[in-house]
Amino acid sequence: MPKLKTHSGAKKRFNLTKNGKVKRAHAFKSHILNKKSTKRKRGLRQTGYADKTNVATVKLLVPYK
Repeated sequence: MPKLKTHSGAKKRFNLTKNGKVKRAHAFKSHILNKKSTKRKRGLRQTGYADKTNVATVKLLVPYK
């Protein structure tokens, strides 16, 4: 089998945990932050996990992580 290429965008956005879960950051935290409450922005700092329906796709995009 030839080597697989890692998707450049996906490698910057996702990490795999020891147990195989896909760790991700929250969206909506980059700009237009004035109208968002401090509480909301603070919540967006926390990491989340990818939904189980997307895990297989992400693992294909980052095969060697």
